[in-house]
Amino acid sequence: MTSSTLSTTPPFLPRPSIEPTQPPVSNDPPSFNPIHDASDINQIELLSVSWNQDYGCFAAGTSQDFRIYNCQPFKETFRRNLKTGGFKIVEMLFRCNILALVGGESNSHYPPNKVIIWDDHQSRCIGEFAFRSEVRSVKLRRDCIVVVLEHKIYVYGFMDLKLLHQIETLANPRGLCCLSHHSNTSVLACPGLYRGLIRVEHFGLNIMKLINAHDSHIACLTLTLDGLLLATASTKGTLIRIFNTMDGTRLQEVRRGVDRADIYSIALSPNFQWLAVSSDKGTVHIFHLRVRVFGGHSSSQQSSVQGPALLHQNSSTSLDALIPPSTGANPSSSLSFMRGVLPKYFSSEWSFARFHLPEDTQFIAAFGSQNTVVVVGMNGSLTPFLIISFYRCSFDPVHGGEMLQQEYVRFLKTKT
Repeated sequence: MTSSTLSTTPPFLPRPSIEPTQPPVSNDPPSFNPIHDASDINQIELLSVSWNQDYGCFAAGTSQDFRIYNCQPFKETFRRNLKTGGFKIVEMLFRCNILALVGGESNSHYPPNKVIIWDDHQSRCIGEFAFRSEVRSVKLRRDCIVVVLEHKIYVYGFMDLKLLHQIETLANPRGLCCLSHHSNTSVLACPGLYRGLIRVEHFGLNIMKLINAHDSHIACLTLTLDGLLLATASTKGTLIRIFNTMDGTRLQEVRRGVDRADIYSIALSPNFQWLAVSSDKGTVHIFHLRVRVFGGHSSSQQSSVQGPALLHQNSSTSLDALIPPSTGANPSSSLSFMRGVLPKYFSSEWSFARFHLPEDTQFIAAFGSQNTVVVVGMNGSLTPFLIISFYRCSFDPVHGGEMLQQEYVRFLKTKT
């Protein structure tokens, strides 16, 4: 059985600012960045890489420290070595001074069953959660902290650290969980108690929805920033499905491929138009979404306020199928007109655009600005060294096809 204990100093967390705390960065993005520190090659092991909530930054946890990188322009903004060992989880909260840290196996002070709330303005730990089992992931919103264990999820208030919710899950070794990040919607999605089942909590509306997403175990899931759309993949890794989180309706299904694949990441663009998927097959796939939020531009504050209410009143019409005339559509088989007669494969929607990397690369992808995709990858598992790289590539929103590489930065090299 799992339990938690809590100690905080001071008793209340400071409200995090939404402004970056890192030093200013150069406006000249490099096309290539050599390895800066030769000691990294011999001593550093990469433990994790994760985006912040708007994909503008990412955090890297290593066997010695944690590091924060800006995406545009690419730049290491700071690193912190706490002299206790490395961190296997580094969770940012947009660009503010508060981070959640979980130590690696070799960390002498912060073990893997403890979550540290770190204030980088004060350069100290201001709170911690201790559990009886290993922490699998941590997710942050401006109003809550979510800690994911293998069989349970705890939701705490951000300002007072009081326990708000507990959720039982099926075995969840990947720590799967995602949150909305609009201030007027509070949505959490996680695995349910059965294989392929996803539980969606709308905390602000006191609504819980169970979605039978896949026949196999869930491998990856993500929400739009307002929490109204959910994208999922299973351990089979061939199909990605998009759901309405209010009523559980499946809105769209796209096909990554035919062969089984390990899905590393799924990302939904802020404008609701695109979906990016990365896997162990060495390709980032971009799909066009045929759904939109009723009422206009989903990124505006006004429509995000109206969205949940409209969905609650009439969810069947609030998310409409739509292909904007200014963008292309996902290709499908020439035999798709025989839908319902031929096997499902022949009516599948395939990727609209693609970016290829070496197949021995582990990487995560997200959307940048103006039809760009940013990728952080770790390649070279078949060689004595691991090269940690950053890519920026662009896609044609009308014609799709092969994506164009705009930037490549090699920022860390370690021994395997």
